[in-house]
Amino acid sequence: MTDNSAVHSPNSALHAWQKLPWIAIVYFSFHLLRQIFGQLIYLIPALLIGYSRLMENLPLTAAAGGVLLLVVVFISWLKFHFYRYRFSDDHLQIRSGVISKTHLDLPFHRIHNVKLEQPLFYRPGNHTCVLLDTAGSSKDEAKIFALPMQQALSLKSAILQQATTPTVEISADNHQPGNPSDTDEEVELNRRSIGDLIIHGVTSNRIWIFLGGLAPFFDNLFDWFADTLSTSGFDIQALLDPSHQPLWRVTLTLLTLVVTFVLLLTLFSVLGAIISFYGYRLSRLHDRYICRSGLFTRHEVSMKRSRLQMIVRRQDWLDRLIGRINLKLEQFNGNIEQGQATVMNNKIIVPSITHGECEALLKDIYADNQLNHIHYQAIDRRFLLRNMMYVGVLHSAVAILVSPQITAMLLTLLSLLVSCSLIYLRWKRWGFALDDHYVYIRKGLFGVDYYSFALSKIQQSKFRQSLWMKPYHLCSVTLVLACGGQSIPYINSHHGRQLINQGLFEVEAAKASWM
Repeated sequence: MTDNSAVHSPNSALHAWQKLPWIAIVYFSFHLLRQIFGQLIYLIPALLIGYSRLMENLPLTAAAGGVLLLVVVFISWLKFHFYRYRFSDDHLQIRSGVISKTHLDLPFHRIHNVKLEQPLFYRPGNHTCVLLDTAGSSKDEAKIFALPMQQALSLKSAILQQATTPTVEISADNHQPGNPSDTDEEVELNRRSIGDLIIHGVTSNRIWIFLGGLAPFFDNLFDWFADTLSTSGFDIQALLDPSHQPLWRVTLTLLTLVVTFVLLLTLFSVLGAIISFYGYRLSRLHDRYICRSGLFTRHEVSMKRSRLQMIVRRQDWLDRLIGRINLKLEQFNGNIEQGQATVMNNKIIVPSITHGECEALLKDIYADNQLNHIHYQAIDRRFLLRNMMYVGVLHSAVAILVSPQITAMLLTLLSLLVSCSLIYLRWKRWGFALDDHYVYIRKGLFGVDYYSFALSKIQQSKFRQSLWMKPYHLCSVTLVLACGGQSIPYINSHHGRQLINQGLFEVEAAKASWM
């Protein structure tokens, strides 16, 4: 490895091509194994079912695993061998690729964010991985693996110094973000304790997503679980057989199994939250927000205030019960789609904070933002009537097909009631508001999500009015930002045009940079 001072002087002459330290092979290996196992995760139920057969052929299984490991190490060594990088006064160049060669020449001024990632195996040698983002990229533009920490920090400082451009930061009196502090030290804004992370793991939706992914394999998993209990002396099928057991005992056994299963999944969710957010610390240096977290792999993500696109205040149904909030700050996303951006590295998430902590953070970010206090206007009731009509027609057709089977008819009626209840909740949650400089959107189902963004961040607006809407002077409006789009359906057409016109005026008048 060359001298670590290579990056300390960004105005020096072009440096020679440099190789990565040997520890980078470990990173390449772990990354490749994660990709392989990410594809094999869909085979987990099959592997659980075929566990006994794998154990019967243990030597063959071990040999296949050994061959796979050797292949991974060899491919990782090739990637390491062909990887070179060098710095000039204002450029980074990277050569990589084994079969398909890539040469990247990245000017510092194009880089909008520098992220540091330090896996557990990098810590003894104090190495880190540097991830570089540029505007318009849907993923990390470049990665430099296994840089010494001091060199990585020097590179980060040089890049941010080159990339910094004067931005207009008007005080809160002019309805814009407040002036950042002039101090050269980071100001700590928030920390998360283990207790907060446990709450976040319990209230997050990861449990239900996991259950949904396993739904096709429930029968096989249940059979495997029953066989495992039988070998331990528990006949689960006999315990759940109403012909051999009282109904109350069958019900109690089934309820115990369900509760045990949910508690196990909750434990996994809590462990995931602790691994992701351990040591969480959010701070601000001038106008840049810096988030550090991670148990095994330490992540550092920074976001310039001027590049903040949208604030999301999220409360799932459990969060609402215990008074917790998940606050999300979104930057731009290379894949602009309707809905939320999906690139985690372009977001800063503050998990499981209280209402007071949320209020303090919002005041620090946007001093005049009214996300927590503004009155939301509901969308029109015809959204409710239209969707209920569609659901009613669909269920009526099903009822005709299953008639006159009483059980099927009752199930169809129950499905209709549940569907109409969900549509009502969706309509009840949806609302919007507008002040001089911000748009506010509220939506959700069991929980409630609040979105807020500056009018000056709007890049595209869409006004839609169907034949059903036109007689009632209704419309749907979509506002597209660099981090994605947000739609407001079934609002008064006057309000829709006002929203679009005010957004266009603010973009023209403020002339604020979206990045």
